[in-house]
Amino acid sequence: MPNQSPATDHIQDLGAFVSASPSSFHAAHEAGRRLADAGFTRLDELEPWDGGAGQFFIIRDGALIAWVVPEHAGPTTGFHILGAHTDSPSFKLKPKPTTGAYGWLQAGVEVYGGPLLNSWLDRELRLAGRLVMLDGTEHLAATGPLLRFPQLAIHLDRAVNDGLTLDKQRHMNPVWGLGNPADFDVLRVLASSVEGASVDPSGIGGYDVVIADTQAPAVFGGSGEFFASGRLDNLSSTHAGLAALIAHASSGAADAAAPIAVLAAFDHEEIGSNSRSGACGPILEDVLVRISDGLGASVSQRRQALAASFCVSADAGHAVHPNYAERHDPANHPVLNGGPLLKINANQRYATDAPGAALWARLCGEAGVPYQEFVSNNAIPCGSTIGPLTATRLGIRTVDVGVALLSMHSARELCGVQDPWRLASVAELFFRTAL
Repeated sequence: MPNQSPATDHIQDLGAFVSASPSSFHAAHEAGRRLADAGFTRLDELEPWDGGAGQFFIIRDGALIAWVVPEHAGPTTGFHILGAHTDSPSFKLKPKPTTGAYGWLQAGVEVYGGPLLNSWLDRELRLAGRLVMLDGTEHLAATGPLLRFPQLAIHLDRAVNDGLTLDKQRHMNPVWGLGNPADFDVLRVLASSVEGASVDPSGIGGYDVVIADTQAPAVFGGSGEFFASGRLDNLSSTHAGLAALIAHASSGAADAAAPIAVLAAFDHEEIGSNSRSGACGPILEDVLVRISDGLGASVSQRRQALAASFCVSADAGHAVHPNYAERHDPANHPVLNGGPLLKINANQRYATDAPGAALWARLCGEAGVPYQEFVSNNAIPCGSTIGPLTATRLGIRTVDVGVALLSMHSARELCGVQDPWRLASVAELFFRTAL
């Protein structure tokens, strides 16, 4: 396409990444595929790792850690970490998932995280995730359009426009076919969706499967300034970090004091991060310890390296909503395409402090990227991110940033076309900049 800008190229690639990533397991797999194509080596956590310079990654369940060790790196070289997450609010398939009544086939699902329930109504949806066989082998599965949460017609609920109330158990059971549930099995449909393998549904021992929207990402608006997609919270940050790390690795632009660049894409952030692949778990520390061991670091030298390290916690934030401006801080009104957010909270729901804010201002200035400050209305507490968790676990100074969104936690979120590319540009500079 003629006259493509870097931001347009980036947003189209973000759309491709989101489309390939209907679940956290798919996101980790797609990120790993792209890293391998860029010359990164996948390491096995069960095997010993050779120390020294290079480009590597691991995948643990739905999480991915990737890193670049420069030639000059030593036992006290610090880490520059961009942290993000691969999961998004959705619905997860329950045990005994094939249900139904009155001639309908339905799927039993459990709410995952905090989705905007009404945004999932009357959409064509898919199932995606991993199937684990009784012999321990794993398969990624992703159906085509399969399910729908049908809304009750206004003729049967005349007051619906005065306030829609959805019961998570009674009303959020999607339909996926017609028939007697005793004669059908939604796991059979999932098994048939695995590419490149013949999967016997009777051999499925366990599964982690979520619902995802099937509508393709799209650029729109009066001047093509908007980008709509599912799972922008937080694949926008995961993709920005991935693009930045690959660009950093391919540029070879590292001075003698450059840090070890790390992308940490955790799973389970939307439900508190308490898992072996979440930010409360040991995955990042496990990798950092093994990197420093490979560089010959003592325990004391490893602590020196962590003290010299910095983490940019990148997660989506809120743009000011024109119809609900009173819900935002009166003085800070981030807008789409106004630049990535610097997220601030006095109660450390975000990890940003003054040194972190100064670093972010410096990086954005050097990258020629505008940024915006976000702080919540005092009467409406904000959510949190992996930032405070990483800072608390490892003692690494952390700053919270992200792309501004409308409709956060909707089945289909909205950002500006310019902002994801700007975040990636600052992230690339962060990966190679010595502090």
